[in-house]
Amino acid sequence: MARTAIPGRLTKRTGWWVARLVDRRDETATAGTLVLEVPDWPGHLPGQHVDLRLTAEDGYQAARSYSISAPADGDRIEVTVQRVPDGEVSPYLLDGLSVGDQIEVRGPVGGYFIWRVTDPAPVLLVGGGSGIAPLMAMIRARRAAGSRVPFRLIYSVRSERDVYFADELRRRSRDDRGLDVAYVYTRQVPEGLSGQAHRVAVADVNTHGWPAQLEPVNFVCGPTGFVEAVSDILVALGHHPRRIKTERFGPTG
Repeated sequence: MARTAIPGRLTKRTGWWVARLVDRRDETATAGTLVLEVPDWPGHLPGQHVDLRLTAEDGYQAARSYSISAPADGDRIEVTVQRVPDGEVSPYLLDGLSVGDQIEVRGPVGGYFIWRVTDPAPVLLVGGGSGIAPLMAMIRARRAAGSRVPFRLIYSVRSERDVYFADELRRRSRDDRGLDVAYVYTRQVPEGLSGQAHRVAVADVNTHGWPAQLEPVNFVCGPTGFVEAVSDILVALGHHPRRIKTERFGPTG
């Protein structure tokens, strides 16, 4: 897509906001985080997402939804984008958008897949690949609020080099009291670790999750097949479906 052209300042009455890219960070070789400044941003809850829209010079528009990966911070939001091969929007966001450029934002969106810092229940987060993004917003919000609610994260990735927020997760698992992080590698297990590459299984959730008797809130985010498989495991382990919140992406067939 050609460079973005935004005709005039949009307002919240149109449903779209004008945002400016103020920073960007690489997360993996194929993903990055965009830090956007959105004047008069109303705030958001951890787990919500936004729509980003690009407008070409000929008027053609394309929009995609992305989870917000950080808690509310004034007029700034962070979205983490995975490059989709031959994609229409993600390659431009990661390779064509420069600091200072503008983009249109709509949101925040979503009222179901959210964690509230006032909820005292233990939390299990299960993320597959880029599905870690909204879960990271919850982890960061917990820290920012000084919450003592116990969190456990099970993060499924292909290999060690595919881990988003790798340094931060390493630091938080060490310094954030009450946060436990476990990884499941589906293609290549890091050198020095025992076990074979595998998909998230009952043993992983049973070992690194919470017993159903504690009535935790379970957040599962990732590709459709991943989310369905993990949800089935949680139900099989006795968790009530109402306490399993899911967010999925990708084809549903």
